[in-house]
Amino acid sequence: MSRSARPALGVAAAGGAALLFGVNGTVAKLALEAGLSSTRLVELRSLGAAMCLMALALLIRPGALRASPRELVFLAAAGVVGIGLVQWLYFEAIARLPVGIAILLEYLAPVLVALWVRFVRREPVRPRIWAALGLCLLGLGLVAEVWSGLTLDGLGVLAGLAAAVSLAAYYLTGEHGLGTRDPLSLAAWTFTAAALLWTVPQPLWAFDWSVLGESVALPGPFDGSTAPLWSLVAWVVVLGTVVPYGMVLLALGSLGATRTGLLGMAEPVTSAVVAWVVLSERLSTAQLVGAVVVIGGIVAAETARRDAARHEPAPPATAVV
Repeated sequence: MSRSARPALGVAAAGGAALLFGVNGTVAKLALEAGLSSTRLVELRSLGAAMCLMALALLIRPGALRASPRELVFLAAAGVVGIGLVQWLYFEAIARLPVGIAILLEYLAPVLVALWVRFVRREPVRPRIWAALGLCLLGLGLVAEVWSGLTLDGLGVLAGLAAAVSLAAYYLTGEHGLGTRDPLSLAAWTFTAAALLWTVPQPLWAFDWSVLGESVALPGPFDGSTAPLWSLVAWVVVLGTVVPYGMVLLALGSLGATRTGLLGMAEPVTSAVVAWVVLSERLSTAQLVGAVVVIGGIVAAETARRDAARHEPAPPATAVV
């Protein structure tokens, strides 16, 4: 493949990942509304993704899965915080908020990362970080319609913000982990840790698997149609996790972390559009304006770290939601 074709391939991969991740929010919400708990959905998603990623790693680079006991502790912590808690908090948020707003809250993570780099690591950060922070705060005020006494569910907002904190931790631990291992083995181990996090308190043998055979009524343009619950879960695992994550890795190799992250900002937009079409989750004019302002702030934060940071291992450039 020619070098000139690689950027185009990277753009297509990043765009495809954003589209699939965006659709995934609506599919996950349908599964939650059908009665599947957020913790069980996280468990099934993490377990399914872990099995797929581990199998792929064993097939392609089995030696890369080797890890010392000390590294296993790090991988377990990264998986619990950066995968298990992020997914659970995101599912809690979309159960209480419009999908587009929930993912917008989670995508505040790059702002938190830039602030962490500035004040904890004391690395140089471009002054635009303050503009990014201001835009995000202004945009969130519009999204929440603060002049009306906050129109959003409080627990949903807290879950979305907590998801942003966990996602920021995922970016930072992922950046550290990619300094010593390849992205595929890192993903395989962290998803395995996330699966174990939820399998211990709710064993698989205690789950009524017959529930997955129940029919789910589909809304919006699919009104009148049904789908078995297992097909929604399968979508969340395969097309909502494994495939788009692989696309992100492909985009990272072609475009780098910053460009991939910026293209990934199409995900909140896609999520909101799909939820509007399928779930009829309409946002007010003020909320739409606020969403645009927040995205502008996130884009500014994504590019706030100075050029020297480009020589560090690239962090995971998108959320796995």
